[in-house]
Amino acid sequence: MAEAVAGGDVRVGLVAGSNHMATLARARKEKVRLDWRAGGEGEPERLVEDRWGTSEREQAYGLQLPIFIYPLYENALRARRGTSPVEHSQALGRLMSRFTEVAAKNPHAWYPTFRTPAEIATPGPDNRMVASPYPKYMNAVMMTDQAAALIVTSAGTARELGIADDRLVHWRGGAAMHERVWYATERSDFHSCPALAAATAGALGAAGLDLSGIDHFDFYSCFPSAVGMALEMTGLDPEDPRGFTVTGGLPYAGGPGNSYTLHSAATMVDRVREHGGNGLVTGLGWYFTKHTATVLSNEPGPARADVRAPELPPGTAVTVLDEAEGAGEIETYTVVYDREGAPDRSIVVGRLATGERFLAHTPADRDLLEALVEHEGVGRAGRVRFADGQNLFTPS
Repeated sequence: MAEAVAGGDVRVGLVAGSNHMATLARARKEKVRLDWRAGGEGEPERLVEDRWGTSEREQAYGLQLPIFIYPLYENALRARRGTSPVEHSQALGRLMSRFTEVAAKNPHAWYPTFRTPAEIATPGPDNRMVASPYPKYMNAVMMTDQAAALIVTSAGTARELGIADDRLVHWRGGAAMHERVWYATERSDFHSCPALAAATAGALGAAGLDLSGIDHFDFYSCFPSAVGMALEMTGLDPEDPRGFTVTGGLPYAGGPGNSYTLHSAATMVDRVREHGGNGLVTGLGWYFTKHTATVLSNEPGPARADVRAPELPPGTAVTVLDEAEGAGEIETYTVVYDREGAPDRSIVVGRLATGERFLAHTPADRDLLEALVEHEGVGRAGRVRFADGQNLFTPS
C-alpha cells in the first residue's frame, strides 16, 4: 500500500484486518448460529502465493499445526547454541517474561498479565506442556476477538488533511519474500532462515539504517523460536535493552492469525509518534516460510533510489524419504503431550548416514519420551525402519 501511494496509484489507502475466533468458538460450543455474511462481488486479488503451509508427508506425521512445528526449530536452535534443555527453558522464560511486561501495560492485550520467567518456563496445572520445549504460556493465543487498521497516505495529502507534522509517521521502507524451499522439512536445516535475514536487510537498506539505528522492535512472536530465529539472523543479543515487542507478543497481547502484524504496526505508529525514533516491525507466515519487514519513523527518510532486498540463494530441497531404513540420527524433534500433561508421542526429523532425511515417530515408551525432553536428543543415533505405513526411529 505504501508503494502504491508512493507511486501515485493510491491517494489514501486503508489496511484493516480482524479476528473473531473467540466469538466463533463460543458460538459453536453453545450451538448458536451467527449471522455472519460474506459481502461483496468479484474475486479478491491475492498479493502473495496462496499455498498450504505443510505437505501431505508432514501432515502424516502430525506436522499440521504450528504448536507442533515451531518446537522443531526451537530444539534445533538450542542444539546449535549448545545449551542444555534446562538452561534453554530458563532462557526462554527470561525472554518471554519481557514480553509479558509489555503486554501488561497494553490496554488492548488479550492477556495483560505480567509473568515471571519461572511462571512461564515451569509446567503446572495452568501451564501444561503442549509440545517440548513449550508449555502453554509459550504458545500463541488464537482465540481472540481483535481488530486493527492503518491509513496510509502521502505526507502532502496528510498535510492537506490538516495533520500536523509532529503527528506524521513515515514509512521508511519495507521488504517481503519467502523461502526458496516452501516446506519446512525440505529445507537445508532448522536453525537458519535466509528469507528472514534478507527481508530485514532489505527494509533497513531502504530506510538507510542499520540495526544500531532502530529504537523500537516488534519481532513476530507466535512462539519463542520465531523471536529466537530473528535474533539468530540479525545477531542481536537476547538481553538487548531495547526489547523486541511493543505490543507484548502473540502469546500475551494476542495472536489473531496473520492480522497480528497490523496490531504491531499500529502500535509501532503510536510508539514512534509518542517517543520518536525508528521502529522495525517484522511479520511471518506459515513455518518460517514468508517474511516481511517494515521500518517506521518520526522522520522522513533520505531521498534514495529503489533499494531491493538481497537476493536469496537458489535453495535446493533436501531429499526426504517416505520409507527409510538403516542407521541414522536425530536432526530435530519434539515430544507432544496429552491434555493431562503426560508425554504422548514424538515427532522426529532425522538423517540417514547417507544424508537423506526422514520423518518418523519413536516407540511410545514413556521413559524414552521423558528422556528426550530432559536430555539433548539432537544428534542421538539409532535406527529407522518403515513399518505399518510409517517410519519408526529407535534411539540406540
